[in-house]
Amino acid sequence: MSEPSAAAPPLPDAPPSAAPPPSLRRQRDIVVRLVVIVVAAAIVALFATQWNRWIGDGTRQTTDDAYIRSDITPLSAKVEGYVKRVPVEDYQRVKAGDLLIEIDDSDYQAQVAEAEAGVLGAQAAIENIKSRKAAQHAQIADAQAAVTATQADVDRSQLEAARQRALLATTFGTQQRVEQANAEQKRLAATLASKQAELSGQQRQMAVLDTQELQLRADAKARQAALDLAKINLGYTKIVAPVAGMVGERGVRVGQYVHAGTQVISVVPLDDIWVSANYKETQLTHVAIGQRAELRVDTFPGVVIGGWVEGIAPASGSQFSLLPPDNATGNFTKVVQRIPVKLRIKPDNPLAGRLRPGMSVEATILTDTTPPPP
Repeated sequence: MSEPSAAAPPLPDAPPSAAPPPSLRRQRDIVVRLVVIVVAAAIVALFATQWNRWIGDGTRQTTDDAYIRSDITPLSAKVEGYVKRVPVEDYQRVKAGDLLIEIDDSDYQAQVAEAEAGVLGAQAAIENIKSRKAAQHAQIADAQAAVTATQADVDRSQLEAARQRALLATTFGTQQRVEQANAEQKRLAATLASKQAELSGQQRQMAVLDTQELQLRADAKARQAALDLAKINLGYTKIVAPVAGMVGERGVRVGQYVHAGTQVISVVPLDDIWVSANYKETQLTHVAIGQRAELRVDTFPGVVIGGWVEGIAPASGSQFSLLPPDNATGNFTKVVQRIPVKLRIKPDNPLAGRLRPGMSVEATILTDTTPPPP
């Protein structure tokens, strides 16, 4: 038998590819890490320095920190008393001038009647002083006439005395007639002084009456003011709606005693509402009064109503807080402030009459719209 042939020797493996040296790999990894770090640092620096600019340059500035607002009018009693009537129900629509609360007015009716009597008494006193002054005018006129007549007698007696003295120098006059003429002159002069004194007294009495009339007129004004105040208090017994809208929950019931200042009910004018949107200060770069706005109320998803920027607050909300922040301290953390923006809602919006103050809103201001001319 032939011997088996020897097995062929195995072929040698292909030589492995040449691997980079370890030092080159480390250098490449370091370069990649450096590039990543540089790119990341550049991105961070870009965001840190340009973020506010990007935010402010946006043509649609949106915030969900917005709520519907209205001039809610809380009504309080201005006089005290028992509640007589509450003719409205909770959440009832009312018109301006509608009676909301009526307080028992019997005490205030009596006060008005008492004040009216005081005014009538003051007017009667004035009329009385007028009559007295008219009579005093007549007495002054009589005294003045008496002075005038006496003055004429004095003038005549002076002429008579002078004539008698002239006749005494001739053979036609006598000493007795001269003495009689002198005595008559002195008597009439004394009578004139008495009449003048009486006239002066009557005139002083008129001045007294004038002063009394001024006092009575001042008293009449005070009593008229008391009457006006009584009527005002009487009017306060009826609390009416100052504007049209919807009342809130009633705070009093019939028979309840209320004091002045007690809040009894509130009126919400639903036809005069707006949105107060608290935007970040970085969003207001290009916001201006008159720009259009889009409003989305959370209660009515999918409905967009129109509006416009009516006003921008003069300070951030933190400045109106009870204790405004004071950042002049050693530790400081910058916080983006929010500025309230008032957005007026278009009156012809599809949700008119259904919006309520306090509802949450997502507000968007279109800064690329041109405000209307002033």
